[in-house]
Amino acid sequence: MLDKTLSPASFEQRIYEGWEASGAFGADPGSAAPPFTIMIPPPNVTGSLHIGHALTFTIQDILVRWRRMQGRDTLWQPGTDHAGIATQMVVERLLAGQGVDRREIGRDRFLDHVWEWKGQSGGNITRQLRRLGASLDWPRERFTMDAGLSDAVRKVFVTLHRQGLIYRDRRLVNWDPKFQTAISDLEVESREVKGSLWHLRYPIEGEPGRFITVATTRPETMLGDTAVAVHPEDARFRDLVGRHAILPLVGRRIPIVADEYSDPEKGSGAVKITPAHDFNDFAVGKRHGLPLPSVLDADGRITVEEIEGDLAAVENLADPGFVRGLAGQDRFVARKAIVAELERLELVAAIEPHLHAVPHGDRSGVPIEPRLTLQWYCDAATLAQPAIKAVESGQTVFVPRHFENVFFSWMRDIQPWCVSRQLWWGHQIPAWYAPDGSTFVAETEEEALEEARAKLGPEVTLQRDPDVLDTWFSSALWPFSTLGWPQQTPELAKYYPGDVLVTGWDIIFFWVARMMMMGHHFMGDVPFRTVYIHGLVRDEKGQKMSKSKGNVIDPLELVEKYGTDALRFTIASLATPGRDVKLGPKRVEDYRSFGTKLWNAARFCEMNGIGPDPAFDPATVTTPLGRWLLSTADAAVAEATAALEAFRTDDYASACYRFVWGSFCDWFLEFAKPALNGPDGPEKTEIKGVAQHVLGLILKLLHPVMPYVTEELWDRFGYGPDYSLIRQEWPRPAVVAGAEAAKAELDWVIRLITEVRGVRAEMNVPPSVTVPLLVSGASAATLSRADRWLDVIRRLARATEIRPLEGEAPRGVAQIVVDEATILLPLADVIDIAAERGRLAKERARLEGDADKVAAKLANQDFVSRAKPEVVEENRERLATAKAEIARLDAALARIGD
Repeated sequence: MLDKTLSPASFEQRIYEGWEASGAFGADPGSAAPPFTIMIPPPNVTGSLHIGHALTFTIQDILVRWRRMQGRDTLWQPGTDHAGIATQMVVERLLAGQGVDRREIGRDRFLDHVWEWKGQSGGNITRQLRRLGASLDWPRERFTMDAGLSDAVRKVFVTLHRQGLIYRDRRLVNWDPKFQTAISDLEVESREVKGSLWHLRYPIEGEPGRFITVATTRPETMLGDTAVAVHPEDARFRDLVGRHAILPLVGRRIPIVADEYSDPEKGSGAVKITPAHDFNDFAVGKRHGLPLPSVLDADGRITVEEIEGDLAAVENLADPGFVRGLAGQDRFVARKAIVAELERLELVAAIEPHLHAVPHGDRSGVPIEPRLTLQWYCDAATLAQPAIKAVESGQTVFVPRHFENVFFSWMRDIQPWCVSRQLWWGHQIPAWYAPDGSTFVAETEEEALEEARAKLGPEVTLQRDPDVLDTWFSSALWPFSTLGWPQQTPELAKYYPGDVLVTGWDIIFFWVARMMMMGHHFMGDVPFRTVYIHGLVRDEKGQKMSKSKGNVIDPLELVEKYGTDALRFTIASLATPGRDVKLGPKRVEDYRSFGTKLWNAARFCEMNGIGPDPAFDPATVTTPLGRWLLSTADAAVAEATAALEAFRTDDYASACYRFVWGSFCDWFLEFAKPALNGPDGPEKTEIKGVAQHVLGLILKLLHPVMPYVTEELWDRFGYGPDYSLIRQEWPRPAVVAGAEAAKAELDWVIRLITEVRGVRAEMNVPPSVTVPLLVSGASAATLSRADRWLDVIRRLARATEIRPLEGEAPRGVAQIVVDEATILLPLADVIDIAAERGRLAKERARLEGDADKVAAKLANQDFVSRAKPEVVEENRERLATAKAEIARLDAALARIGD
């Protein structure tokens, strides 16, 4: 006997271990079944399961379980990412706690510590994915630093280098002064900072007393200025274009150039150009052939080495010693000193308070410095072309399609990809340097030495490049490296390209695009046919989750409190493709009741002797109730299947919810009670057969989204061997004899009961009060139908009787219309009709007032343009809700008679 209360904790772990032990998740390259492949976005090995993981992995698991039940040979490839900077930071912090600095122990010993940490703590995220019910093919788990994937990384790097697609260059990068490495844009976060906008006066050469004023938030970088830019159409500076200004403190002659980068509406209209310390300035410098002196070192401290020539040559410098005295000072200390000196020289025209976005390292927390360094780059523009064509031609399709525009906007303006990082943990770059500066790129040191000896002689020695590759480099190879490439394996032949990639819009460029570039280049085909883009998870108010706001949701806490299935069903219900998900504990608590409803329905069936009947044949069903349920079940199967085909987990969850809660629990089981409580006979036997058949179908239908409770009920009822639901065939719609007539009859009864219940609720009729239902204008067929279902109508609609109206309608009635019949509920002796009418009218007026205010807001273009998107969307939802309520109240008022 099922327990009275659903307790997910009592069976979730046991069931998962049963699935895993039975090999239920495994792919079979040797099978003739068509493949279905999803590559997991490998979570960082340092990570813990967060709510974003719960979203993406729930969606993936739903698709994988569904396709598995359809008979596809599913491969859901598991694995983790070595997460270069994140992992190195974790281990450095642990060692620092023991008084150990990585630089003191050296690279090899430090990497030993990292591997030791990975062995002890790196499996945390995979254990948590099991808690979520993820049916990954665990024996195939890969790690981006394991031997096979490392071979693939070296092979790709060497190949691209020989093809001229990987090279060294001196360009600007995002430099993290704390971690002493270049970092990707994804590892940079903008933070609003209350700073200042300094208006500095630069003297015009040859025109004493005339200045051009530049506005800057970074006066400390002025030492590296090599130009002043003004807009070509800005009349204020037209006569200065082509002339020179004198850079204060340094004394360098710098040209005044016309460039559209300068915005006449911002600041003074003139901007200082520091090509070595600003990405926009770097582009201006390239366009105008400007020098690129660096004045900040790797620690973010002032260096004057590259401007020493200016200092030595200039006669009108106020104090050469001042500039040299800045050397070694922190950038922010130097800022204060420079501003003070410029004020002393009366070269500060104004200082304004200025709130602006400053890029920070997302892990170090320090301001990022654009820095000119020698790095390894990948020619992304060349690699991007086949990927662009693949999306243009439909080889790869984005869901929703509008994200293709995001893909195109990035890919058509793609810049060289900096692939080197100044870290120790990661794939060390396979490049070696000879004493004469020659570079040898090879897959092994032996191959590099062989090439070097052939060129430079047998005594040559080589030193390996100390840098490692960007983590995204190895991640870009994930769809084929995990399948054994560069070896030609059965897995590679069968499972590449994959079917679907499920990911968030925020890494379309960083990961999706790069996988497409590498996949097409090395495999000759796209890595996946569909890219499903989901939104981000926000709190129930639509706000971004953050620790500072205190609104971060821990998915494992929700699992502990409400069960895994409740969280998964909530996520599926809210996950509309491309749209952010508003999630809070209350939502999960509400959807937990759905699992409880299913459990209680199964328990009701069990208590009424309903169990699996392999001999049951749906084609033999003759009762209208049985045919109606079978037909409704088939419609639900068709709707759920179509929703999953379209990647609409929200529509899939909705179809399941409406059928299980409404059709099966609220209507079928209630309608079936007279037969189940009655004497044994053909009707009772048939109803029990239909119930067990549809309950089994429900468990199959819900299994992809609620795997635990469905497997538990499947096993407990004995529908099959333990842990076998996961491999059952997905239900298919079937033709039901007499379905149309049964549907017409049962749908009429349900609509009648629903309308009567709605009127009673609106008019505050106490549940204990029963009233007659008077029927006007009904056909003989309708009256006959009402008579056949009289007991059900009386019980569920709280009616004393249902009979034709004789004579005039009494006063004080509420009326409803069901098809051609008008149903009257005499309420004059039950409630105060006038008071209820007044209450409804008052509520309607309140809602109309609220709706008018919100509509006025949304009609105000200034509000719409300035408000955050989530605020605008929240107002639209409020307006839609208010309008729906007003319509409901209008209908209620119309139903009340005199």
